[in-house]
Amino acid sequence: MTDTSVAAFRAAPGPGARTRVWDLPTRLFHWALAIAVVGMIGTGLNGAMEWHFRIGYTVLALLLFRLLWGFMGGRWSRFGAFVYGPGSLAAYLRGRAHPDHLIGHTPLGALSVFAVLAILVLQVATGLMADDEISASGPLTRFVSGEIVGMATGWHKAQGKWIVIALASLHVLAVLFYVLIKRHRLVRPMVSGDKLVPSESGQVAPSRDDAASRWLALVLFALCAGVAWWISSLRV
Repeated sequence: MTDTSVAAFRAAPGPGARTRVWDLPTRLFHWALAIAVVGMIGTGLNGAMEWHFRIGYTVLALLLFRLLWGFMGGRWSRFGAFVYGPGSLAAYLRGRAHPDHLIGHTPLGALSVFAVLAILVLQVATGLMADDEISASGPLTRFVSGEIVGMATGWHKAQGKWIVIALASLHVLAVLFYVLIKRHRLVRPMVSGDKLVPSESGQVAPSRDDAASRWLALVLFALCAGVAWWISSLRV
């Protein structure tokens, strides 16, 4: 039986049908980014700048990959699957969630995802242009004006750093709240890829997670890693 057939079988209708929601590339991205962000924060706070840069380039490659995978990945990993309007968010907060909200990201979870991705993009971008005038300067500092370097450095070392820490902490607390208080299984699906979909959701299309999509993800990540390496090579 092929991976696609297995996913379709898991999505068969019935009470609590198991559905492949998170494809393997998305799961690997999620855990790799979590580890990299912790490493980036730790090395930054401890002044281990060479490792801070290395991990920063890794985060850059991961973010570039997620941007592409948001359009080419599995059904529930695509941005179109969790871009919600104000009405959907209001309904969810009032306890009138749409069945789709119980499958992929909820409207509140989607806001958290986009906020984390946006602040990480900004933090990495400013890091590439930052210069502490002592021992560390980003690879793009020589391509921008001194004024931009100053603003990027100030943001990266002050507001940006603490916003990243705050959002990462809030994300962990939100997961703990849903797991411990609301009894929603959020961690296991991000490990196995499968989620128990309520019967009221009806027939749910699973995310594609076959060999072809995984090879595509590998090629895309290799390209993104190449871009990150090229940017790192500009550092003098």
